Amino acid sequence: MTEMAQVTRRAGELLTVGQVADRFGVTVRTLHHYDAIGLLRPSERSTAGYRLYTDADLTRLQHVVVYRRLGFALEKIALLIDDPDADVAEHLLRQRAAVMSRLDEMRGLVAAIDRALENEMNDKPATEQDMRELFGDNFDDAQDEAQQRWGDTDAWKQSQQRTKNYTKADWAEVKAETDELNSAFLQAFRSGEPATSEAAMAAAEAHREHINRRFYACDHAFHRNLGDLYVSDPRYTSTYDESLEAPGLSQYVRDAIHANADRYAE
Repeated sequence: MTEMAQVTRRAGELLTVGQVADRFGVTVRTLHHYDAIGLLRPSERSTAGYRLYTDADLTRLQHVVVYRRLGFALEKIALLIDDPDADVAEHLLRQRAAVMSRLDEMRGLVAAIDRALENEMNDKPATEQDMRELFGDNFDDAQDEAQQRWGDTDAWKQSQQRTKNYTKADWAEVKAETDELNSAFLQAFRSGEPATSEAAMAAAEAHREHINRRFYACDHAFHRNLGDLYVSDPRYTSTYDESLEAPGLSQYVRDAIHANADRYAE
């Protein structure tokens, strides 16, 4: 029974089929069907022979509507509401339990949909907005400059091919790996280890393997040339010296890369 019906209907008022349909949100056709199968028969008739619904009829209708919304078949509803051992409170408790069970099921379904949605979104290539969120607002400028500098090289083409389907999650992993590599260089640098130390050269080798795995084929000779950029190109230099607040780190990284390449060349 709707709140509007409870407010506008007076206790004891007899309602016609049309009035019940209007006030209780069911169709006249549905009420006629309930009458025909014996599920809900109006208890009274007007002097003109019209069906009239009493308070008891409307309480029964309320139970029918709730059970129907819970997905019960009409035959099952008839058995439930005709149960001689069940009163109104018993029906309401039963309905409440059914609704709570359905709520738990719906919460589980929502969680499953959320997981599926997250998986679906994670399978999509990262957008430019995703990249800016991960790498900062200067990402576009860095990409443009890199394309101008390397756009005609095989390394650039290979990198573009590998990364074109990277998702935001993939790029988040790349960023985490990059941060870890920078931290390894920084720790060796600040601890006073020479660029030729095992710690510094291990960081350099991990840096090369990261590029080789994530972007393009990077042998030690190519890595050596890349290391030279860290001291000859101001943008590369600032990546280490300014962004990591470690003046001289770019030279240290270059020297560690050269030392690492030299030991593999021996």
